[in-house]
Amino acid sequence: MVVVWLKFLFCTSLIVYSGYNLSRYGDVIAEKTGLGRTWVGVLLMAGATSLPELITGISSVAMASAPNIAVGDVMGSSVFNILIVAILDLIHGPGPISSKADKGHILSGGFGIVLLSLVVANIFLYSQGLLAGTYIGLYVPFIIFTYLLSMRVIYRFEMKKIEEFMGKAEATLYGDIPLSKAYRNYFIHATVIVGAGTWLPFIGTELAAVTGLGRTFVGNIFIALSTSLPEVVVSISALKIGAIDMAIGNLFGSNLFNMNILAIDDLFYTEGALLSYVSPNHIVSGISAIMMTAIAIVGLTYRSEKKAFMRVSWDGLAIITIYLLNMAVLYML
Repeated sequence: MVVVWLKFLFCTSLIVYSGYNLSRYGDVIAEKTGLGRTWVGVLLMAGATSLPELITGISSVAMASAPNIAVGDVMGSSVFNILIVAILDLIHGPGPISSKADKGHILSGGFGIVLLSLVVANIFLYSQGLLAGTYIGLYVPFIIFTYLLSMRVIYRFEMKKIEEFMGKAEATLYGDIPLSKAYRNYFIHATVIVGAGTWLPFIGTELAAVTGLGRTFVGNIFIALSTSLPEVVVSISALKIGAIDMAIGNLFGSNLFNMNILAIDDLFYTEGALLSYVSPNHIVSGISAIMMTAIAIVGLTYRSEKKAFMRVSWDGLAIITIYLLNMAVLYML
């Protein structure tokens, strides 16, 4: 048991160190390329931090034949990613983080709800026998198309916004760091995070084995927490250097990427349509993620200037409440 915990601590230490540096060099890339922190967060940061979920999902369906672990990891990670928004709000300062973030995140959040709803609907229809099983789920092309469409729409929105503010001078924070160095260091630290993040779920499985909990619960809670650690570290690091939009973009972008992971996992699952072989209990996490994302969107739209309780805004408090209810219901199921 001691050896397992030492491996866990070593792995998380790598993620914390490289997570901070990934945020810093991602911010450099955003500044020097003019792509914007939201776009860099949604694409570059989210892609790097979500790769552990992808590798865990593929190994779960292709090698371990454990579809509930794969789907539970993705759905649980999606719930946890929105919880991180509330955590960022808690450590942000006197005002709600939603009042400082760009409204462009509403786009990625909205697309996330569309994809989550598609997955939840298919799990329900398969569980009720209302959809016939096929080798590859009919939802796969719809997920991939919607994901690619979301990337295009968000990119065009960011470029339009940048064009509108082109005339305004922005402070140069990284004039001493060449773009080539930023790309190189981003790649190095992204590789470390992917490697450590891929190893982490296996360590998490060892730790979870002694609890005797079911695969759905373990996938939704323990493995999801493990694979979401890169998002936690990168988002908090981004917040610490003042890159709020990159932090939130990373979380919403990770949820978009997570749904795309389900489509990719389906291609590797040889028994049939992936969502036809999983427990309907995953619907609980899906609905929780939808509700939490919707609350985050309301917060971004309303943009309250005051926090409701202690250091947490009302939307952050609502997100935390739904997350705790989600855990409780999954445990009871």
